[in-house]
Amino acid sequence: MRYAILIALFGIVTACASQDLGYTDTPMLPGLPYHVHDPARPHPPLVTPASQPGGAPSDAIALFDGKDLSKWTSVTSGKPATWKVENGYFEVSPRAGDIATKEKFGDVQLHVEWATPAEVRGSSQGRGNSGIFLQGRYEVQVLDSYQNPTYADGQAGAIYGQWPPLSNAARKPGEWQTYDIVFEAPKFQGATLTKPAYLTVFLNGVLLHNRKEVMGPTVHRALAKYVPQPEEDSLVLQDHGNPVRYRNIWIRRLNSYDQGASYQEER
Repeated sequence: MRYAILIALFGIVTACASQDLGYTDTPMLPGLPYHVHDPARPHPPLVTPASQPGGAPSDAIALFDGKDLSKWTSVTSGKPATWKVENGYFEVSPRAGDIATKEKFGDVQLHVEWATPAEVRGSSQGRGNSGIFLQGRYEVQVLDSYQNPTYADGQAGAIYGQWPPLSNAARKPGEWQTYDIVFEAPKFQGATLTKPAYLTVFLNGVLLHNRKEVMGPTVHRALAKYVPQPEEDSLVLQDHGNPVRYRNIWIRRLNSYDQGASYQEER
């Protein structure tokens, strides 16, 4: 009798353990080849987070290591970037021109820390101005927006010339600020746009844009308009004539793990 009870208990434990791994008698998920809690569904890859907040996770590409700009080139000359590097950061060298990553990217998660000059000079767009251009085309504005009136779609965190941020979360001049950006690149079929770009942006932990549709490449005093482009292109930092500083820049490609989106698109 005792033996029979033990066998029954073992069977219950085994069944529970099996159920913990998933089910095949549950409904099918719409548009996907998987059941709810399907044990056959591919698991996401392991990523080790950084030990410190803001640090790069294990699958990130470090674009600046605090020592040199070996992963960047000058946009105008194609030669090595010449912005000043010191004390673990680099600084826009006015009149040196924009710089671009040697590596090209599509859909990404991007982390950038930046600081405008502690000594305030100028006003509006002339105060701590720079910019982060995803694929060299789609600008998230960098600006000293602390008690600095300017047009709404040009302040810090704006998708420049298109969408103002949901909030002004800028810290004081000279203090380090943090962008965390998710960028979905546009898709084309020949000359036809099949999917626009989207941006999600956090400034200092505050949401500024929640998967906001981008109207097209950034332009000044004009309407944006999409034109065919490569699937991947460089990240560009803008020289707008102000000595803005950057540090701790890392990026993650977001197209390495398929959760079922491609299956839905094919249907």
